[in-house]
Amino acid sequence: MEQATDVIAATRTALNEASALAVQYSFAILGAIILLIAGWVMASFVSRWAYEGMSRVRGIDETLARFFTNVLRYALLILVFVTVLAQFGVQTASIIAALGAAGLAIGLALQGTLQNIAAGIMLLILRPFRVGEYIETSSVSGTVREIGLFATEFKTFDGLYRLAPNSILWNTPITNYSREPTRQNELKISLAYEDDADAAMERLLGFAKADPRILKTPAPAVFIDSMSGATIGLTLRYWAKSGDWWGVSRDMIKRAKLAIDQAGHLIPLYGAEAQSGSAAVADAEMIAGEPAMPERKARR
Repeated sequence: MEQATDVIAATRTALNEASALAVQYSFAILGAIILLIAGWVMASFVSRWAYEGMSRVRGIDETLARFFTNVLRYALLILVFVTVLAQFGVQTASIIAALGAAGLAIGLALQGTLQNIAAGIMLLILRPFRVGEYIETSSVSGTVREIGLFATEFKTFDGLYRLAPNSILWNTPITNYSREPTRQNELKISLAYEDDADAAMERLLGFAKADPRILKTPAPAVFIDSMSGATIGLTLRYWAKSGDWWGVSRDMIKRAKLAIDQAGHLIPLYGAEAQSGSAAVADAEMIAGEPAMPERKARR
């Protein structure tokens, strides 16, 4: 009989303690739930406000704005989570230390990836190139399709897809063929000494001035720039809009041939050259979307 009484008393004591704990922790759990909901709402509101603010800043790319917004949002959520754990008596200092150690380990494991992210942020801030521009580096060239935090997408002049890590683009010189509105071009022609250089220069300059795509300012110019054992070197220098550069440079080579022929020179066209190469490829992509063939020097 006494054993049954002891069991009943122990049971009542346990139930009383359980009810007291339930009441105590129910308020803690309710407070934690309210804190989580409030923290979630606050993180969403603050991140949305930060995104709208950064979107108004000139020079801040949308990708960069979204990246910083997500970083801010998750940082606030982590802070809320740590605060909730503190409500249950958990030592938050040890959690913060563990998170720091985990972050260091992840950073060392993803060192190359973090370099790409840092390079992507710098590319989005400094903007050496934008979507739709044609660029060339020592390792990649093409029209920029998308600039991400990890890598940049390109479309080459022959229609190929190319993906380049941002760290490669950040650590190499970049030539942007689309950034400036105008570009200069030079057409070089070689004449024999017995040819009338003045007549050839006059005809070349006339063709350049007659083309509406060639800018009047700076004005086109023709001059003798070299003399060799058998030839005289002429140079036609002119400026055109970047969007017209490719077509103008091809047409001027043809017109130079006509000008030399009309002047009746013995050497119709020798060593005619234009600054092309990668630059010509750039304009071929921007204007016609067709692959450019490599230039070849004309022969006698």
